[in-house]
Amino acid sequence: MACKYVRIAGNRRQVGLALGKLARPVMGSYLKQSGTWEALRPWRGHPFVDELAQQAEAALPQIWKELDGLAEGLRMPIKDVLLWHCRGDLLHSSTDGCTSAALRTADGTRWIGHNEDGDPYLYGRCHLVDVALDDAPGYLSFYYPGSLPGHTFAANRAGLVQTINNLRNKQRHAGVPRMFVARAVLDCATLDEAVALLRDLPHAGGFHHTLGAASDARLLSAEVTPGSVSVLDIGRRYGHANHMVHAATRGQAQIITDSSRARQNRIEGLVDAWLPESGSADMLAALLDTEGKLPILRTAKDDPDDENTLATAMFEITDDAVALRVYDRKARPDIALDVMSDPE
Repeated sequence: MACKYVRIAGNRRQVGLALGKLARPVMGSYLKQSGTWEALRPWRGHPFVDELAQQAEAALPQIWKELDGLAEGLRMPIKDVLLWHCRGDLLHSSTDGCTSAALRTADGTRWIGHNEDGDPYLYGRCHLVDVALDDAPGYLSFYYPGSLPGHTFAANRAGLVQTINNLRNKQRHAGVPRMFVARAVLDCATLDEAVALLRDLPHAGGFHHTLGAASDARLLSAEVTPGSVSVLDIGRRYGHANHMVHAATRGQAQIITDSSRARQNRIEGLVDAWLPESGSADMLAALLDTEGKLPILRTAKDDPDDENTLATAMFEITDDAVALRVYDRKARPDIALDVMSDPE
């Protein structure tokens, strides 16, 4: 199974504490083998990291409480947990990959699909967390050990859906770390609220956000970088890998890996071939595609970016419901849930 389902409830600190306890058994061994953690260690105690901390706490104090609880649950210094959350803001390349796709079918249903690609060590060691908060919409999110939820694939009880793709941006600016921004989106009730949040916050790093909502007919693609937020209405179909492709952002300094280039070309080719009658089965087939030396579904031990597909998500969005199905490298789901219904 790609991930185990776990329910968590409480205030911000209590939720963070529970997430930390959940990750504690694996966190030490995870970081010990992580090249990303090794690359981050020279940043310990750097004034720029202190600046990122100040920006995060000032802009998103409730989410900072979650980070504080997470550190306690992990039994790690909060400065180390913060440093781990800044990996994509400090390093130009990290082992966070992913491919996303979006489709509007003839009956008006919106579909967002996503391959969560990450450190192969984490295959089978992640969770799908079902979080109930006392001051914000609850949410379902794929959860990497020791990282605040939201920067993977997720949807909240208000019907907002978000999937995230890593952008290897070569800028480094003082601002709110990108993982805090992605987590904050899950507290939004509408697409407009989420876009306003993305536009208003100062950004330290970059992510691509695919966004949809039960209350809104739009599907949105947002490339968010320091000093630039590009939001496009997807229309009927779309695919995105791990580099900037919007006209407004693709000229920025970035790293485009061979895998990201290959997956972008492949997902665009598959998406462009979808017919008006194409549906969720075509999207799932695209995410599970193994064509080529650097395929969309990533299982190779020698993957050049040191990433493998850890789980595949399919979100079905209608005007009053969001359903999530999670797959483990095959066409039959392991987990199927109604996101907007409270868990029994």
